[in-house]
Amino acid sequence: MTLEGDSDQQLIASYQVGDEVALEILIKRYLGLVYNLVYRYVNSGSDAEDITQEVFIKVWKNLPKFDQHKNFKIWLTVIARHTALDWLKKKKLLLFSSLEDENGHSLIEDMVSSDLLSAPNELYDQEQRRARLSAAVNHLATKYRLVLFLHYNGHLTFQEIAEVLGEPLDTVKSRNRRALIKLRELLYRKDF
Repeated sequence: MTLEGDSDQQLIASYQVGDEVALEILIKRYLGLVYNLVYRYVNSGSDAEDITQEVFIKVWKNLPKFDQHKNFKIWLTVIARHTALDWLKKKKLLLFSSLEDENGHSLIEDMVSSDLLSAPNELYDQEQRRARLSAAVNHLATKYRLVLFLHYNGHLTFQEIAEVLGEPLDTVKSRNRRALIKLRELLYRKDF
């Protein structure tokens, strides 16, 4: 019997011997990550839903022959990235939303703000900071926004991000550092 607490490897092994519930659990576990990653590329909820569905169809088709020595989360993220980029090539546009989920929660805000405050003035100030941070993130180049998203929202290590992007580890670390420096500069500018 497959449990939600099983590791990805255990779920994959169960699915490969015929347990369909294992695939459902994997999809449920990673649906948000895939959708949010795809949404960052296409900036459209309905398109992100379609692409996310396409990603999981690819997973379903290829999971029976998945190499258990690989990291499933990285493999899935690479599929999601490539599927989104393929869609963009077809559409011939490259958009990237702010680093917020659909509820307006900023993934970088977690780095900068504390717990939610209850006083109306404080909530207003927090919304102002969120809007300012979102605007600053939107000023970053796509390559920087992507590294920030994968690290802070996708919870991937820099090594995993390097594998997903096919970039050297030092390049990924450098992009993260430059993105954070640029964000700090933008947020401290009075005219921003």
